[in-house]
Formats: sequence, structure tokens, C-alpha cells
Amino acid sequence: MSTPIIVGTRGSKLATTQTGMVRDALQQHWGDAVDVRLEIISTRGDVDRQSLSLIGGQGVFTREIERALLDGSIDLAVHSLKDLPTEMDGDLMLAAIPEREDVRDVLITQNGEGLEQLPEKARVGTGSARRQAQLAVQRPDLQFIDLRGNVDTRMRKVHDGDADAVVLAAAGLRRLGLQEQISQYLDVLVMLPAPGQGALGLQMRADATDKHTFVAALDDDAAHASITAERAFLASLGGGCRAPIAAWARPDSSGNLQGDGLVLRPDGTDLCKASVSAAFADAQKLGEQLGQSVRDSGAAAILADYNG
Repeated sequence: MSTPIIVGTRGSKLATTQTGMVRDALQQHWGDAVDVRLEIISTRGDVDRQSLSLIGGQGVFTREIERALLDGSIDLAVHSLKDLPTEMDGDLMLAAIPEREDVRDVLITQNGEGLEQLPEKARVGTGSARRQAQLAVQRPDLQFIDLRGNVDTRMRKVHDGDADAVVLAAAGLRRLGLQEQISQYLDVLVMLPAPGQGALGLQMRADATDKHTFVAALDDDAAHASITAERAFLASLGGGCRAPIAAWARPDSSGNLQGDGLVLRPDGTDLCKASVSAAFADAQKLGEQLGQSVRDSGAAAILADYNG
């Protein structure tokens, strides 16, 4: 007899595509042992079209889905991990983090131009303070347009001439099969990603032990360690902080975990960056040490302005 697993997801094309990938992976691994069904859940971030800086970015795409987990309406939630707050209800857990997609940000431009080829004072669409700040380091002349909406809506801004370029995550475009639309992959050490970018978090109730085994089979050790470090870094700086924060952890050639963290002001000034390496088993500690190193490099003053 099949074990039913109801999976909650936002209704956007990207969210349902990502959740469909998880459903297919579960069914491929377990066959008829599981019966996986999708449940579409509307979140505040889907309904409220104001700027994320006004409604608060932390949890606006996840709260309603987490409530459905807690009340038993669904068994599993699939989140883009960069959207999931570092502080989680004690009754919930990350049961698995599958293999990570490309962590890079990309440019979509009208004629395939890269960052250096964009005209003086080009209009660049992004709703991310992290992206805006790091682009401003490279091109302080750029003009930024606050941008929200699904992938198609953002790309249309370029095609309709409302923006000269938009910045998106490579992972989402690749999962949607739209990688041919990418004009330039931005170097990851020039445009450090958001903590958790490119990774999916499979969240469950901690007491749903009868279904944990099914989901845990999708966990990827390297992705899990990397994300653990990045989320520990973010938490150490104040998980809900709206300052531009970026981090990237990954396995290095010696088999350890390498982490880079960054805090800067929205205009690209006062850039504070640090790098730390540690054993895989010390991923949590690596993130905490990386946070302290960034603070020591000058980020404490920037964070004080945001954390009050």
C-alpha cells in the first residue's frame, strides 16, 4: 500500500516546477511505495505586490505553507531556501536539501550585452538590495528599478524596453528551461549569491517520522553542509536583517568546506568580506566564524543601522 505524501507549494510556474521535480525524484526513488500529490498554497508574497522592502522579505513566501505543515494539511513543503527564514518553528525541520543548482546570478539584456557593455546610466531591474549593492560596486553609474513578479514578468521588462537589463538567479531559469535567454553569467566572486540560492529545502513536521525516511533519501551531503554554513552565517548577523548580505559555501579541492561572506551598504560602499574554511562536519561552526570575521572586518557598524 502506498504512503500518501501531500506536498505544499506556491502556485508560480517556478515553484510548481521545482516541486514537480521533487515529486518525480520521490517517485523515481521509491516507486509505488509513495503516492505524491501537490497542494497549491497562496502566500502573502504572492498576493501583496508591494516592494519586499515594505512588506518585509523574511517569511512572506513561506509562512502560509509552514502553517499548513503545522496543522497537518500537508506533509512536506518545498521552499527555495533563500526565502526560508533562519528561525524555524521548533515543530518543523529541514528533512532534506537535494543537490544544489547553479548558484550564480545572471543578466538578461535586450541585445545580449554583459555588465561592462551596458550603456552609461543603464536601467537595471532588481528587487534585491544584495544584487543592487554588488552591481553598484562594479558600475556605480547604473540606475536601479525595483522589480517584483515571476520570471516571465521580470524578463518582459527588458523585452518591452522598460529596463535595459534585469538580474535573475541562474537556478530558476535553468529549472524552467530558459537558460538560452541568459545574456551573462555573473562571476560568483563578483556577485556573491544570497544564502541558500540555488538550493531547495524540503521541510516537514519533526514528528512525521513515518515519512521522514522517504524524503531524507533526496538529501545531498555537499548541499546540506553548504547550506548549513550559509544559514548559520546569516543567523549570526541577524536572520531578518535587511542589509545587503551574501554568502557562498562549497566543497574545496582538499575535501573541506570553503565559505565566503559579504556585507555592504546598498550603494556598494563599506564592503566587508571574509573567507573561512573548515571540515564538513563543522559547517555550522564555519558559518558562525564567517559571521564573526565579517563583523570584525567592519560589518558591525552596517548591521547596527539595520538591526537597531
